[in-house]
Amino acid sequence: MNPQSIHQWFSVEQQRKYVAQLQGRVGITRRRAEYFVKLWAYLLLKQRQELGQHLKQPLRELELPSGFVPCTHREAQEVFYGDDDRGSDRSAGMMIDKLVALGLIEKDFDGNSTCIRIRSLLPNPQDSSKAKATIKFFPDYFNPRTDAIPVASFLARNYNWMNKKATALPHRIVRILRGWAEQYPTGMRVLRRSDTQDAVGFYILYPVAREFEANFFLSPRNSLHLSATWDDDPFQIALRGDRNCTSIFVRSWQIDLPYKQSINVCEFLKDVQKTLVNIQADFPNLCDIYTLVIHPTDEQLVSALGFQKTNQDPQLSLNWMYLPLDKYLSLDIEQAVSGLQFD
Repeated sequence: MNPQSIHQWFSVEQQRKYVAQLQGRVGITRRRAEYFVKLWAYLLLKQRQELGQHLKQPLRELELPSGFVPCTHREAQEVFYGDDDRGSDRSAGMMIDKLVALGLIEKDFDGNSTCIRIRSLLPNPQDSSKAKATIKFFPDYFNPRTDAIPVASFLARNYNWMNKKATALPHRIVRILRGWAEQYPTGMRVLRRSDTQDAVGFYILYPVAREFEANFFLSPRNSLHLSATWDDDPFQIALRGDRNCTSIFVRSWQIDLPYKQSINVCEFLKDVQKTLVNIQADFPNLCDIYTLVIHPTDEQLVSALGFQKTNQDPQLSLNWMYLPLDKYLSLDIEQAVSGLQFD
């Protein structure tokens, strides 16, 4: 089965019918829906061909393939982008990860190749569109009693591409988050749904004690903590009122993928500006912001905000990124991210 021949087997007109039904779900943009439908059709046709079943052209409707179907990133790249130069194997792999996070597919690795299972039937478009239209979001304080577990769950999904010990990771993150909340809750914020009060976004701004600022100039991998498997924290928080504290470490900034739309990203980044002003009241000499980009999809966002790479890990695709605090506070957030697409 040639991945680029999808349109011959399943017409664009038929694809659009499925795309229209999918777009009502939270987090599913038109482009994600288009890629998912094409992937679904390709896996169905590929499996039927491998089983020696007679293929009638064209398909009138899609059925769920049975179980997992092997699919390389190269195949996915050809399915998603065809002859378009904009898509690479790497970007196809990241799109697959997005579809996994949205609950549309499951991904497994059998030791030789990536295998994908279509797991989501189409929703009721009227019900889901109504739900999407009524959901509102607002920044709020992190509540360690009610927010730690849901936040740890979506943070773990973000880190799992790098750390395969996914079963232990969420519990460890819960413990770390609650510990940080005891130390300095001012820097911990969530993005909350107005209907369920569930946290769907999270960030922590961590004032670093002066004795630990040297870590910003060492290998980035040594400063991983939430996404790592060791217990020793390479950083120590500064005590409130410490005039020697000049650095803020953004230890995490994430919005769960289904809710990562431009309006929510802007709202949450503006909240960071407000929180930094509040933190300055406790640490008046703050002037530097550092962060690590854990997931490749976040690098464009961080760069758009003006962060610059300072120190790269020699073995991992991991960089320290730096921005003067005053520059971030004066930033027009909406203008800075206007050129980005969150789909």
